[in-house]
Parts: sequence; structure tokens; C-alpha cells
Amino acid sequence: MKIIVCVKQVLDTAATIQIENGAVVSPGSSRIINPYDEFAIEEAVRIKEKNAAAEITILSLGPEGFNDAIKKALAMGADKAVHLLDRKFDGLDSYAAAKILQRYIASVPHDLILCGKQAVDVDMAQTGAMLATFLGIPFVTVATRIEFAADFQNAKITRQVEGGSEVRELPLPLLVTCQKGLNEPRLPSLKGIMAAKKKAVLTLSAADLGVDDGDINIADNRIVQENISLPAPRKKGRILAANEAAEEKVAAELVQILRDEEKII
Repeated sequence: MKIIVCVKQVLDTAATIQIENGAVVSPGSSRIINPYDEFAIEEAVRIKEKNAAAEITILSLGPEGFNDAIKKALAMGADKAVHLLDRKFDGLDSYAAAKILQRYIASVPHDLILCGKQAVDVDMAQTGAMLATFLGIPFVTVATRIEFAADFQNAKITRQVEGGSEVRELPLPLLVTCQKGLNEPRLPSLKGIMAAKKKAVLTLSAADLGVDDGDINIADNRIVQENISLPAPRKKGRILAANEAAEEKVAAELVQILRDEEKII
């Protein structure tokens, strides 16, 4: 069983950020594996624990700094990694990123592809579904449970829906995006960290993948950030107090504030 886990590195969600020249900066803050991708890595490792023949490949598309996320994923229990690294890949939108990931995955055996449901830095939740579409395989999003048949040829996926959950049964190959609640990601052990140093990391460029701008149109599929700003400081709260005789007057004042000042109603 060949499992591919797509991994992205993001700014630590607990970091204090600043805005300089319309961009986010966070001096001294660490970068981490996208939290939803950690659920995907953990699930892959748990599957391998039940199926010793399974092989886990970490696949990451990003700059040199993504090596830290790749090393941690290997330390958690993945077998090897592929890093798609090229300046041409900077600033790609979800469509182009999925196209490039598809270019590599289509060239290797794959039975199960696991992704986080979304990246916490851009919150688009598009890449996984697009990747499955480009590969021509079924997919299930926001999964909270994955169960396999005895022969690992079919999977029963429980996914989150508004107000509850639903169960889908699908054959492999299959792509699943992982949601919080699927598992509890492990911390890398010392043994895992030492073993990760010996695991192979293959780096591929745009040329290695046979990517050119006319084929995937990556030149036309980039995100340009025009501006970004912190939210306005919260205003001091107001308390409208009244005795029983003035309840109607205060209620009318509250409605006026919500409508005219806060624009809520």
C-alpha cells in the first residue's frame, strides 16, 4: 500500500504577528507543520502500524525552509520524502499547486493520498479536492474516521457535515482531507528523530517535473497580496442599565446602537 501525505509549513499559530509594508512578519517565531497536515501524517503512520507493507511518502511543495516540516514528518514515522523546490513555484494559487502535485503523484504508484483539510495561513481548503480531480480519483473531505477492509482495497470514511456526520465507502485509490478529531498526532521520539536523519529526501525542480508555463500556466496562477492589516482595536464595552420602569427605553436604545453604530441589524 503506497500512501502519500501532502505537507505544508506555516507560521506558528500561537505566534504574535506584526504588519510591515502590508505583509505579515513575526520576528523570531517558529514555523510548524500545518496543524491539519499533522492529522494526515499521524493517520498514515497508524495505517502503517496495521499494515506493515504500507509505505509513507511525504510530499511538500515550498521553499527551502520547508525542510524542517519534512524532517519532523519523517521523525513521526514516514518512510521517505519528496520536496518540490523551485523559485517558479513561489506564490502559486491552489489550482497551480494542485497541478504540480498531480504531476509528481501521477508518475508514481499511489493508493491513498492524505492532506489536511486546509492550510491555516490561507484557509482556502481547495488544494486537496483539486488534486483528486486532476488525478481522476474519488475524494472525501473533512474526515474524522478512516476504516479499511481486511484487504485494504476499500475504505469507509466518516466525514463531518453540518449538524452531524456521514459515512462514505469508496475503493482505493482515494484522496482524503483530514479534520481535527481524526486522531491525536504524536510527538517525534528520540529514536524517530535519529532515524529521520537517514531517510531519503528527494528534491525535484520544475525542470525535473517537466513543468513549463504553457502546460500548467503557473505564470497566470499566482496570488498577489495587495494589502493586509490588523483588525481595528476593540472598543470599550458599554453597559446599559435600567430599572424595571425604564426597560422599554433601554431596549429601544440597544436596538438603535446595534442598527446605527454596529451595523448588526
